[in-house]
Amino acid sequence: MNTTATTAATATAAPTKTTQYRLQVMFGDCDPAGIVFFPNFCKWMDASSLNFFRQCGIPPWSELREQTGIIGTPLLEINTKFYRPATYGETLVVHTCIESWAAKTFVQHHQIFRDDTLLCEGRETRAFCIHPAGGRLQAVPVPDFIRQQCSASA
Repeated sequence: MNTTATTAATATAAPTKTTQYRLQVMFGDCDPAGIVFFPNFCKWMDASSLNFFRQCGIPPWSELREQTGIIGTPLLEINTKFYRPATYGETLVVHTCIESWAAKTFVQHHQIFRDDTLLCEGRETRAFCIHPAGGRLQAVPVPDFIRQQCSASA
């Protein structure tokens, strides 16, 4: 059986909350041309991913590990589009939501704005994982309580 087709077939697009993660562009975030060095956008999306779950009321990964064995949500795939540059001193806001859920994975959609101007957007595919002693990371089904707490109606 093709697992990719199975995953795509089970993905759902139930509406989730959209959170905001505010940041200030620092001098060290910029390249010699004075614009943000592109990997920093990925760093901010990663930070906004964790912020999303915290704002939805999901416990810190250390507590979740004790309760469920889940160690976090490792990144499996990323796609990023850049529209406008950012520079030192600007305040940016990352808007994050979950675009779709599958059995063990989910896709987060991030949009990075300066005021009302969309600078960059990205999608990350992540999985909830456990790390058995002496073993490799393993994806596990997304817990129902996490889907519920992240839903737009929660």
